[in-house]
Amino acid sequence: QGQLVESGGGYVQAGGSLRLSCAAPGRMFGSYVMGWFRQAPGKEREFVAVISWTGNTRTYAESVKGRFTISRDNAKNTVYLQMNSLKPEDTAVYYCAAGNFIGDSPNQFGYWGQGTQVTVSS
Repeated sequence: QGQLVESGGGYVQAGGSLRLSCAAPGRMFGSYVMGWFRQAPGKEREFVAVISWTGNTRTYAESVKGRFTISRDNAKNTVYLQMNSLKPEDTAVYYCAAGNFIGDSPNQFGYWGQGTQVTVSS
């Protein structure tokens, strides 16, 4: 039935940048709200950002506002997360997700990728 596939994670020093990508089957990506979440060891899965079908609405967690940018390219069935000015506390596994409504709860998203590791050193 297809799945979401993240890429772009890696190891970076504080202050650096990474760009995450999430590819999805066309039938799934079209008309879906897309979001990014992250989970650090011992922590709950945390909302990062979400983008509407059209891209006109974007919402960010306070912890990443001003540093991260979510975007989407519907023609490529891909959503991106540009992460700048990375901090050690950004270290986590990052997941993309697809859902039907704008929201910040993982329960609102029915489709998930396997995650990609982002590690930020001091």
